[in-house]
Amino acid sequence: MRSPNSIVISVRKSDKTIKTQEKFYRTLTQRFRAINIPILRGMVNLFEMMIVGFGAINFSANEFIDEEPTTTKEDKPKSLTAKIGEVVMFAISIIIAIAFSIFLFKFLPLWITTFLETKFEAISSNYILFNIIDGILKTTIFILYIYILSLFPSFKSIFEYHGAEHKAVFTYEASLPLTVENARKQSRFHPRCGTSFVLIVFVISILVYTLIPRQPDFTTNLLIRLAFLPFIAGVSYEYLKISARYCHKSWTHLFVAPGLWLQRLTTKEPRDDQIEVALYSLQKALDKEEKA
Repeated sequence: MRSPNSIVISVRKSDKTIKTQEKFYRTLTQRFRAINIPILRGMVNLFEMMIVGFGAINFSANEFIDEEPTTTKEDKPKSLTAKIGEVVMFAISIIIAIAFSIFLFKFLPLWITTFLETKFEAISSNYILFNIIDGILKTTIFILYIYILSLFPSFKSIFEYHGAEHKAVFTYEASLPLTVENARKQSRFHPRCGTSFVLIVFVISILVYTLIPRQPDFTTNLLIRLAFLPFIAGVSYEYLKISARYCHKSWTHLFVAPGLWLQRLTTKEPRDDQIEVALYSLQKALDKEEKA
């Protein structure tokens, strides 16, 4: 759970207790006003949230490992070598994830579209159509990717916790007591969800890439598109903020709806014990905020 000045990560242990990691956290845009400007702040926040997300996964994985029967020895302070090893593995994990994402959502759609361009005159002569097909392919691959992940029990559990997170946030935004009963009644679809952000990135990329002159070869085309990705992320971030701010207005429903539809894949109805973890984490974040 992110609050303006803190991050709280909560994990359900096998003995039913909840293990929590709490820390005060101020984003770069909070600390440096010079970069808290439209579009640039979106680029910075995207990078920061990626780091935070990997940190949360790492914490959860470590808690799972600690429960294994082989780890019966007493906890000892980590050596400098062990800490450096963790940092290196963390960095390698991020690099692999970014490389995989670039291949799946940038290289592969563009390669397929470029191949289709050689087969169909309509695509080669119409750059707007070229970019629309590229965008449709990216969106289709993303949806298939999420659907395949949802078939695995471990990822299904992640999507259930995702739904629990949204229900907890909705409960707080409705100024209701943070109880499982109140949260259970809330929607699992939230307009500020990162799922909506990804979809917005795909749509806006079609518009931006159409304004960029066509490049003569595949490699140059790919590199230029990668170079514009931070800008697209920044624009998408601003779009998401505006749509979330006015999500109660009828005129925004059409723009918010696709992201909410996609959340039918990325969220699942959570169990009560999962909602309890989300509420616990949210309450800890609120407590941290009072101290801040």
